[in-house]
Amino acid sequence: MGKIIFYENKNFLGCHYECCDDCADLLRLLKHCNSIKVESGCFMIYEKSNYSGNQYCLSRGEYPDCHLWMGTDFCVCSCRFIPTKPGTFNMRLYERIEFGGQMMPLMDDCPSVMDRFHTNNIFSCTVTDGNWLFYEHPNYRGRMYLITPGEYTRFSEWGGRNARVGSIRRILDS
Repeated sequence: MGKIIFYENKNFLGCHYECCDDCADLLRLLKHCNSIKVESGCFMIYEKSNYSGNQYCLSRGEYPDCHLWMGTDFCVCSCRFIPTKPGTFNMRLYERIEFGGQMMPLMDDCPSVMDRFHTNNIFSCTVTDGNWLFYEHPNYRGRMYLITPGEYTRFSEWGGRNARVGSIRRILDS
C-alpha cells in the first residue's frame, strides 16, 4: 500500500490530509492543495473530482510547490493509488479503433512511438500485464494517461483527446 500527503500550503505547511488509497473528492477534505509528499507507492492525481481531467503520475518524493510543475490552473481534486508489482508488462497497440489495423506489441518503455512503430496514432489497445503511462509527446513529456489492464476500443476510453501518443512508460515500483 502507498502513502501520499496533501498540504494546503506550499512547502508542506498548513492543514494536511494523509491518504493510502483512492480518494474521489479531496476538496471535501482540504480547501486546496499546494504541496504533496509521496512517502511510498505511486499515485495518479487528477484535476477534477471522480478521477477525471488532466492527470499526473507521482512516485516517491517531495513536491513543495505543485504549481511549478503542474501549471497555475491545475487543481488537485482526486487521487488514485496505482498498484505496482514486479513481473512482466504486456500491451498490444492498434492503429485503428476496435483493435483494427496493424497490431504492435510492447513489453518495455518506448521513448518515441514514431521511431519504434512509424506512427504517432494509437487508436486502441489491450493491456494484459502491468500499468502504463501514455504521454502525448516523445521522451515522456506532455499530458499523461494512466493505462491499466483491460481493453480500450478507442482513445477516448483512456481519456485521450485524440489518438496521438508520443511515448509510453511502464509504471514500476518506486
